[in-house]
Amino acid sequence: MKTVKIIGVPEHFNLPWHLAIEEGAFEQRGIDLQWTDVPEGTGKMCQLLADEQTDLAIILTEGIVKSITEGNRSKIVQEYIATPLLWGIHVGAQSAHQTIADLKDTKAAISRYGSGSHLMAYVHAQNNLWDLDALQFEVINNLDGAVDGLTHGKADYFMWEHFTTKPLVDDGTFRRLGDCPTPWPCFMIVGTEKFLSGNPRILHHILEIINMYTRDFKHIPSIDRTLANRYQQRLEDIQEWMTLTQWSQEQLTVTALAKVQDTLMRLALIDDIKPSDNFLL
Repeated sequence: MKTVKIIGVPEHFNLPWHLAIEEGAFEQRGIDLQWTDVPEGTGKMCQLLADEQTDLAIILTEGIVKSITEGNRSKIVQEYIATPLLWGIHVGAQSAHQTIADLKDTKAAISRYGSGSHLMAYVHAQNNLWDLDALQFEVINNLDGAVDGLTHGKADYFMWEHFTTKPLVDDGTFRRLGDCPTPWPCFMIVGTEKFLSGNPRILHHILEIINMYTRDFKHIPSIDRTLANRYQQRLEDIQEWMTLTQWSQEQLTVTALAKVQDTLMRLALIDDIKPSDNFLL
């Protein structure tokens, strides 16, 4: 058995991986695929890839692109989710802020620097023509930290995936003022250069399995109920999310990669534009 370490966020997007692991699909190919949840998100996962503490990651596109430009020796293997991520813009239930405009020049909670919540705060600010230099941040590590931060006034707003945070909106912990979709496919399958160069056959088997699962995922009987129960979501919310979400079995296009780099460059979040082969396997 070949042991392979993989990481991702503990969210509904990644259920195909868990089903494949639980059903022994990787074991049948001689692969012990060891999954670890990383609730801190993309910034933490970029660090784990850079430190070679994992082999693979399911990670946000903008975060890994920025990290690779900073020297992370990893490559995008293929897209995982081809559709945008819908980032909800949340405030605490007792917050005085009632509109998106009220958030100008206030403090954003972020899981860590380089995370999706950090980078998308810039995209959101640019969309609203705010002064990017005026952005302020409070590091809260994860969703529990965001609850504490917004409830006790350590930060003013928090951007996180719309449906993951929906239960906190429903129970009155957060109010959602709006949404901000990513302008590109949201999740990538990424591997360290060390793992990718040394294990081409293992990678082939892993991709063959996960692509089979994602291709058929929406056709699994009662998969919406399985997702709702497993991730403690309302069935109607999961059904809406599934209509908005498309899994992919293809590589990220050079055009989409260029849009990510151009956006990060325009926001002064990276120093230069690099060739596509720096990023794509």
